[in-house]
Amino acid sequence: MADVRWLTEREERAWRSLQFMQMRLESELARQLAADSGLSYPDYLVLVALTDRPDGRMRLFELGGVLGWEKSRLSHQVARMAGRGQVKKERCDSDRRGAYVVITKRGRRDIEAAAPGHVAAVRHLVIDRLTPSQLDAIGDAAEIVLAALDEPTQPEAEPRTTRRGSR
Repeated sequence: MADVRWLTEREERAWRSLQFMQMRLESELARQLAADSGLSYPDYLVLVALTDRPDGRMRLFELGGVLGWEKSRLSHQVARMAGRGQVKKERCDSDRRGAYVVITKRGRRDIEAAAPGHVAAVRHLVIDRLTPSQLDAIGDAAEIVLAALDEPTQPEAEPRTTRRGSR
């Protein structure tokens, strides 16, 4: 792959720092949630996504899109949470193959109990350590990358071969 634009030292530092920060933060936040509330990090993410909707419901494929999860991972997670009474699945009348995931009263109680400790951990680990301009920079950068991830993917251009004598 001679056409690869390798990362510069600066770019590599930024990329690796971002990767390791994300992994360690997720691990620490998962530990905090489990210790304080008994929720797993994936439980919390599902409940947050559902409570972001006024009616607390979302089509299964929409939830997968919001979380960036594959269908099988999402199905297993929703089944575990339904088994604990945090969510339920409801049929979609307009699409018999589709289903809604709906937060239950128990799910709402669970996230309401977990949120204060989670927010305190986020504040302690990230927010309170950064200046307002650093927070703005992170927000701006994240929005740019997220917008790029939402763009339709285009197939890579096929390599061009040139024949002698042609332009």
